Amino acid sequence: EEKPRPKLTAPKIPEGEKVDFDDIQKKRQNKDLMELQALIDSHFEARKKEEEELIALKERIEKRRAERAEQQRIRAEKERERQNRLARRAEDDLKKKKALSSMGANYSSYLAKADQKRGKKQTAREMKKKLPDLAASRDKAKELWDTLYQLETDKYDFSEKLKRQKYDIMTARARVEMLAKL
Repeated sequence: EEKPRPKLTAPKIPEGEKVDFDDIQKKRQNKDLMELQALIDSHFEARKKEEEELIALKERIEKRRAERAEQQRIRAEKERERQNRLARRAEDDLKKKKALSSMGANYSSYLAKADQKRGKKQTAREMKKKLPDLAASRDKAKELWDTLYQLETDKYDFSEKLKRQKYDIMTARARVEMLAKL
């Protein structure tokens, strides 16, 4: 069983002209070379981009690793400080308990001595307050009240004016719409 062969025909050569096959082959080779060079250039550009991205990624990873290490160091330092505070507090409590237990009946005298060390603190009632010139304060308060009153009246006047202007605009718009329909 033979398969039918495709009919091959020789390329037609224009009459009267010489065909330079070497020139055609050189042009084809130059074209292929240009395409190959473009592919090589695009490949190297893509590779360069990938390498830059890889370097940037490595830098980000290293930066994040350094940040994490710094955070862990800070966390450990804070934990150490907290533990030291707790230990000092426990030690102070223990000293206080020992002092209280050794005092026993002398505790009230201990409290009296502690009060003497601190000194007498004046309560709010006992403290005498120095008042500035009362007349000047009263004048300042009246001046502030007058200013506030004037501002409030201006605010009210402007809001009423705004309401009136809105009403005028609405009625004018309604008239324009009616005239436009006619």
